[in-house]
Amino acid sequence: MRTFDEILTIAADRKGGRSAVLDGIAAPKSADGLAAIPDDRWLAAMARGIFQAGISWTVVEKKWPDIEAAFHGFDPGRVAMMSDDWFYDLIEDRRIIRSPPKVRAIQENAVFIQQVASEAGGFGRKVGDWPAEDFTGLLDWMKASGSRLGGSTGAYMLRQMGKESFILSRDVVARLVAEGVIDAAPTSKKAMAAVQAAFNRWRAESDQSLTVISRVLAQSIG
Repeated sequence: MRTFDEILTIAADRKGGRSAVLDGIAAPKSADGLAAIPDDRWLAAMARGIFQAGISWTVVEKKWPDIEAAFHGFDPGRVAMMSDDWFYDLIEDRRIIRSPPKVRAIQENAVFIQQVASEAGGFGRKVGDWPAEDFTGLLDWMKASGSRLGGSTGAYMLRQMGKESFILSRDVVARLVAEGVIDAAPTSKKAMAAVQAAFNRWRAESDQSLTVISRVLAQSIG
């Protein structure tokens, strides 16, 4: 397995220098920075990811102001208590992506956020305090405890919100395969443990975040 610096050199050769690879990668938020994000913004981010799954992200982006309005700003308490009338009104509402399973998942995630917030003092506090060295554990927890937050949905949502993270895109997986970490897209706990271990090693030797490492791995291939 190559060192992070060796992989960065590969990416730099492909992209025209190290600054071309590293510039523009947003620094992850601190634990306190994540904790300061209101719970309604976490629910909104989950909803955006759920609506984007399987369709054009551009469609969701264009509809987003109306989606925010239709869900009353994604107040978790209000969405968690969604009445049947409101649910059926939403799935007929042309302002949103009219998918009953997705609308129901958003309501279920409002309940999830409320439960976590009551225990941790805010959903962002829970996410912020989760160690980067166990990012796969955070993904597993969100998949198991939330609704429709598995696959890449949870990882992209966490990246969007500023959590130090890696995303197993096609190019990142290709680099991990090239380094002998895995032999295909990881689907088992064993494979995900190997991925986490590789990222932890690169993180320790480079003092870079999971976010930077993930982006560099992607640029070393695609």
